[in-house]
Amino acid sequence: MTPAWVVRRIGFCTLIGVVLAFFAVPMLWLASAPFDADPGLGLRWPDWTLANVATTLRHPHALTSLVNSLVLCVVATVVTTVFAALAAYSLSRVRIPGRDALLYLLLLLSSVVTGTAAMVPIFVMVLQLGLIDSRFGTALVIAGGMLPAAIFILKDFVDSVPRSYEESARVFGASPRQVLGHVVLPVARPGVATILVWSFVNAWGNFLLPFLLLRDVGKQPAAVLLRTLQDEGGSANLSVIPVFSLLYSIPVVVLYLFVSTRYGFRFHGGIKS
Repeated sequence: MTPAWVVRRIGFCTLIGVVLAFFAVPMLWLASAPFDADPGLGLRWPDWTLANVATTLRHPHALTSLVNSLVLCVVATVVTTVFAALAAYSLSRVRIPGRDALLYLLLLLSSVVTGTAAMVPIFVMVLQLGLIDSRFGTALVIAGGMLPAAIFILKDFVDSVPRSYEESARVFGASPRQVLGHVVLPVARPGVATILVWSFVNAWGNFLLPFLLLRDVGKQPAAVLLRTLQDEGGSANLSVIPVFSLLYSIPVVVLYLFVSTRYGFRFHGGIKS
């Protein structure tokens, strides 16, 4: 144990402590500020009260926006997961000329043609289809933006499923739908679980698309409503924002814990033949 080793060890522990504090302090604020009688931007021991919870629940759009977020996320997640599974299985099993180039092109387009670069054509398209102020239409647009990356990720899991499993099922008379639903997807379920949580989290935190496509305040999700939580002076309403932020974070945490406990996650293929 040399002096240089001690210095390196102290420096390493200090760095780890700073990084942990960087992530822990916001979480501690989120857990304590909703129950503080005088919440602020700093972290301190709260003066415990439930008045902030009552104030948030009385907000005319707080609970409605959370329901809107759930509707958008459930539709977008279901569409993304179902179509990604079908497309990934097709691209994995069918030999299409230029298949790999198509996959990388889809991934490239999903990474480049997104965000502000695609907002004008997306808005014009949705307007022409008459889907402005439609939660279902907005959810479809969100799902369309996530599909290329979801297909790319899920295909790797489907590739890992041995073809001998499918051949055995077909010998016993299984249809293609049964092969996919009862053989391929159960083996590739860590990938499906990953796509499920990934798409839900992306849809839950999506701000720009709902902000542009949903003009009615009663239809806007929580991510959009959060920016409007201000007091009479135009400052951030710290009586409502902490409680609303806590409620806003619960569905994602619950979904992650449920899927992780029931199905588990792993970012590599399954059984190799």
